[in-house]
Amino acid sequence: MTSRRITTLGAAFALSALLGPGAALAAAAPTPAGSIAPPSVTAAAPQASGIPVFTDSHGLRLVPEDTQVHSPTDFTLTVTTPQVSGKHRIRILLPSAYGAGTDPDRRWPVTYFLHGGGGTVDDVAAAPALRSDSMITVVPDGGLKGWYADWVMQNTAEGAANWQTFHLSQVVPFIDANLRTRTDRAHRAVVGLSMGGFGALHYAEARPDLFGHVAALSGGIDFGMWQVRAAVLATELNVTGAWCASTTSGSAGSGRCTGYGPIVDSDAIFGSPYPVFGADRVWNAVDPAAPANLARLSGTAITLYTGNNDVIDVHTAAASHTVKSRLDRLGIPSRLVDYGNGTSLSPSCNGGHNYGCWAPALADYVPRLEGAFAAAG
Repeated sequence: MTSRRITTLGAAFALSALLGPGAALAAAAPTPAGSIAPPSVTAAAPQASGIPVFTDSHGLRLVPEDTQVHSPTDFTLTVTTPQVSGKHRIRILLPSAYGAGTDPDRRWPVTYFLHGGGGTVDDVAAAPALRSDSMITVVPDGGLKGWYADWVMQNTAEGAANWQTFHLSQVVPFIDANLRTRTDRAHRAVVGLSMGGFGALHYAEARPDLFGHVAALSGGIDFGMWQVRAAVLATELNVTGAWCASTTSGSAGSGRCTGYGPIVDSDAIFGSPYPVFGADRVWNAVDPAAPANLARLSGTAITLYTGNNDVIDVHTAAASHTVKSRLDRLGIPSRLVDYGNGTSLSPSCNGGHNYGCWAPALADYVPRLEGAFAAAG
């Protein structure tokens, strides 16, 4: 083992030790929203279930036998694509009036919700505010450790891992091709938490033509922080710790994920994390906090949420304040809600990295987003 790899392992395990075991955080997290088990589902073919009929599009091939129907307005498709190995789910929440027939030509705004590390599309069950009668919510699979990126290495145990291409070049146009959506940026948002908080801000910067609204909750949004880089390394090396407890997926809805999947090279996702002779150039290129990337958000409605009351969100708070101050210097309006220990947000929130805080944060955000969609005409 090289000294570089030993150092990488050391950084990841050091962060795991700093954050503590997943069970400790899960025990400390409020239970009302933090331990919701996904609802039971029934497999059904789209044409027999009352849900809209979908067809293959933009490189995505449907796996009809794996369709899961929770209700006519809440269902999960399964697709395959050469961009990402294996089967991948897309959960879709429709407004109650979508298929009512009273206004069959009506088109709807769309919000993309990006789950956290170790999570799945079913984590959306812990955020009731995303079930809106004013918009479509789409929850694409982001992988246990996909980090919403096209990986530097494509020959790991994960196989093909072009998550950004999958989401932005395939899922978004696939949804537009199959549902009655508003396709302008003023009526499309991307929202994410934890790993998905990085994904949301990164996607809004990468494709400002697609997204007019972005919200990052407790996001790993500053790659200039070693704590955030070490969190990525921990997922690559499957070091299960407190970050992994942020999901509602896992055994019996325990709130603890079962890991980040197979171990991959510590350079697999973004290349070398070490700032030596430009070796970390990919990290710098995709860093959401980089001023050059933030400048691309001019004209985008930006919202950041974070607590600061546990060993994870103390770092997401620092990252969020850095992003906010840099946006201010660029003259780009944004809204930062640092709810501290959670008392100002909700009785369910302890200021930590969990759905006890994220659910009420989204309950605060979604009505504002719905209002912005309505104001856009």
